[in-house]
Amino acid sequence: MQNFESDPKPGRLILPLVLIGMIATTYTFINRVATQNNLEIVDSSVVTEETVAEIVEEPTTSTSTTTTIPEETVQYLEEITGEKIQAIELGKKVLETNQRWDDKATTYQEAQVEFQDFIDDFADFVAVFTSPGPPSSDASLSSSHDELTILVNLIYEDTEELLEGLTAPDTGERRSAALESFNSNLDLFIERIEQIVASATSS
Repeated sequence: MQNFESDPKPGRLILPLVLIGMIATTYTFINRVATQNNLEIVDSSVVTEETVAEIVEEPTTSTSTTTTIPEETVQYLEEITGEKIQAIELGKKVLETNQRWDDKATTYQEAQVEFQDFIDDFADFVAVFTSPGPPSSDASLSSSHDELTILVNLIYEDTEELLEGLTAPDTGERRSAALESFNSNLDLFIERIEQIVASATSS
């Protein structure tokens, strides 16, 4: 009769059976839950790839136009700007002379001399301003210069009328009217020069 020796570790045969049973029970439980709740069992090994849309920015291009002002035009604009400043200074001289006469701070003979002086000053100013003028190729500037020439001659005539008003037998009405005309024409002259320069340099 053959004798069988007892296994010193009987649990090693039972453990695999227990594990198989646990796995089967777990699988059955998960399938039942998924079926009852309409769940989809997803394999964890499946990797979901996300598609990233790449936004490509198109380069924007800007164009700028640079206008070069002819040298002759620049020279003319500089000349009339300087003449504008000169006209302002001459205008101050006229106003100061007239005010001194109104304030009785000068004698009649002194006022006559001073009034004649700024008549001479504006006569020279008219001659300097009129020639040479803008480039003949620029019709717009030539037309604008003609307007300025008319104004500067009106200013000169106003200075002559101021002296006539000084010597008039009235009580100063003629001189006051001449002074008002002088200020108006001088302001127009200055304003027109500023407009011409701004227009020529911004186009």
